[in-house]
Amino acid sequence: MKYILVTGGVFSGIGKGVISSSIGTVLKCSGLTVTSIKIDPYLNIDAGTFNPYEHGEVFVLDDGGEVDLDLGNYERFLDITLHRDNNITTGKIYQNVISRERRGDFLGKTVQVVPHVTDTIMDWVERVAQIPVSETGKTPDVCVIELGGTIGDIEGMQFVEAFRQFQFKVGRDNFCLVHVSLVVETSGGEQKTKPTQHNVRELRALGLAPDFIACRSKRPISDSVRSKISLFCHVPEVNVINVHDVSNLYRVPILLEGMIKLIKVQLDIKPRGKVRLMRKWHDLAETYDRIYQPVNICLVGKYTKLDDAYKSVINALEHASLFLNHKLKLSLVESDDLEEEVQSADPTRYHAAWHQLCSAKGVIVPGGFGHRGTIGKMSAIRWCREKKIPMLAVCLGFQLAVIEFARNVVGLTDAKSGESPEVSNNAVVIDMPEHNQGQLGGTMLLGSRSFNFTQECKLKNLYGNKDVSKERHRHRYEVNPDYVKQLTKAGMRFVAANEDGTRMEAFDLSGPDHPYFVGVQYHPEYLTRPLNPSPPYLGLLLACLDQLDNYLAIPVEKRSKWRLQTRRDLIDQSDEYDEEEEEEDEDTASTSRVSTSTSQVSVEIA
Repeated sequence: MKYILVTGGVFSGIGKGVISSSIGTVLKCSGLTVTSIKIDPYLNIDAGTFNPYEHGEVFVLDDGGEVDLDLGNYERFLDITLHRDNNITTGKIYQNVISRERRGDFLGKTVQVVPHVTDTIMDWVERVAQIPVSETGKTPDVCVIELGGTIGDIEGMQFVEAFRQFQFKVGRDNFCLVHVSLVVETSGGEQKTKPTQHNVRELRALGLAPDFIACRSKRPISDSVRSKISLFCHVPEVNVINVHDVSNLYRVPILLEGMIKLIKVQLDIKPRGKVRLMRKWHDLAETYDRIYQPVNICLVGKYTKLDDAYKSVINALEHASLFLNHKLKLSLVESDDLEEEVQSADPTRYHAAWHQLCSAKGVIVPGGFGHRGTIGKMSAIRWCREKKIPMLAVCLGFQLAVIEFARNVVGLTDAKSGESPEVSNNAVVIDMPEHNQGQLGGTMLLGSRSFNFTQECKLKNLYGNKDVSKERHRHRYEVNPDYVKQLTKAGMRFVAANEDGTRMEAFDLSGPDHPYFVGVQYHPEYLTRPLNPSPPYLGLLLACLDQLDNYLAIPVEKRSKWRLQTRRDLIDQSDEYDEEEEEEDEDTASTSRVSTSTSQVSVEIA
């Protein structure tokens, strides 16, 4: 097993996650099996109870783990399936150590940070690194580990010490350290290296010497800057890698190809079989830069001041738009601003929000928690239903769409959710008793669950006309089964339910009277990939472009070829990509697909 540790300096959010994912991506393109671990030094057991404005969205894994959004990056970049133990937190480590102490595992010894906590960290990393994460079931060859936070933070010290010991435990031939730092630029355009020098000095003082320094910068660094960093940071000049800003994040793995060659030499990594070219990454990057025709989507949410709060949703929209050769133009509307109270308190904000909503070709109403902003979301849902605007409602959006239908179509004017403080005799959405255990952390319906389509519909067609499918869930409320018959009689078409048929999973009102009006209880954005966009999100974009019926008329087995042909139209054909190689790529797409994630820099957000 080879281990690549990625640390960061100067400040957090410098790009360690994207760089870690890109390193794994290039290694995977060399025929290696790659896994990833994200270390978060906070004391929380997991990310499940985080405020979206602090850490962005909570990403959910197949096994129900609520983890940092960076694990979503890893899954999308590498097309793998991670597990809850791939996210290590200080809380998990200390919980493990204290539980063992209570059992008497330490035989009366004084339990200390060194060696007991550091040993637990090392054992955890070695154990998780061996767990298969791909459909092949192979044990990974390489484990890329991202240490969250910044070198020097007090909460991360035990992890730094653990890896100081770990490099000797596994051997220097099996361990490589990539340190990500910032080359700042003055207003006059001069690039400064002092922050990097000081941070590397601190890292070395803690017992870790970087093998590579990845320098983040606005513009490519000059040779003199690279030479200076090499001299003062005790790293060969060739190992000072510039990771400057690029036009889109699909170009980051391409930017790191040279560094990966050096890493493979240092760790003595041999290519496995035929070395795969990164053709798909080049295609993705070129396609993204060459498409200009926009598709306008409005996201009506509760946490719109931070784009990362909807990271997977934005990725899913962008993957679908890229699939259709359109540039995503995304407007983020705070649902509070659509409510009547704002009209009197701040008319400018109210009318601006409604202008953005009414100008969009399609609307996405994503998940969330709490009563705040739900009236605004239901107003947007009603607008889309009555004005025949394509709409996708997810999780909380699904529940609110059902409530809006109950109020304005069925006539249950006091219909409400159990999450709302309003008093009502018509709780159309209720909590799930089996998942409400008196505490918030980890008590929802979480992880991958199967559901059955109960009738033919456009949503089922988007899923390839399969009777059974799987998606990831994260919710503690559901549609009240007692109201399903009444809602159905009034025209609400519930088209999917859980395996025993008691929990409604999706509705689809698309048809002659509406181009696309779909709601899903699950979170399809968690499984989106650039080369395989999420079906409900793809349906939304197709409907916005008046192409949904044309797409669904294509036989399922031919849709992937249709996608490849339309994507290739924008790429200049090159002698580098011969027909034999392209056929091989298509034949092995299920195991060799390479994917990425994009953030707000990849889409135009109004």
